[in-house]
Amino acid sequence: MLSLLSIACFAVLGAWTRYAQSLLVQRWLGRGFPYATLSINLLGSLLMGLLFFATAGRMDPVLRTGLLTGGLGTYTTFSTFSLEVVTLLENRETVKAVGYALVSVLGGVSAAALGALLARGVLP
Repeated sequence: MLSLLSIACFAVLGAWTRYAQSLLVQRWLGRGFPYATLSINLLGSLLMGLLFFATAGRMDPVLRTGLLTGGLGTYTTFSTFSLEVVTLLENRETVKAVGYALVSVLGGVSAAALGALLARGVLP
């Protein structure tokens, strides 16, 4: 139960941080390219890699779950994806890592395109 509460509290902070960073980056660099999302994905991946390994066995598990799953998971799910690819690579599962990355990116873009077509009534 404490883990769920920790996740929820950190999730609020992650969402607020993502929103604030989006506004700041868009104000600074404009909306002509998704710089805000790119900056969130890159910073979130850096923080996930850093905090996942730096806090292993050194932080209260409830707090760590809240920070990583709630905070960074809400800030960007891309950070979790990135960490999973790194973990597969570290485990010398290169084929799985590359396959997972390709299917995730190509599948995700394809699913978003399909959703857009369905929403627009292009497909029945």
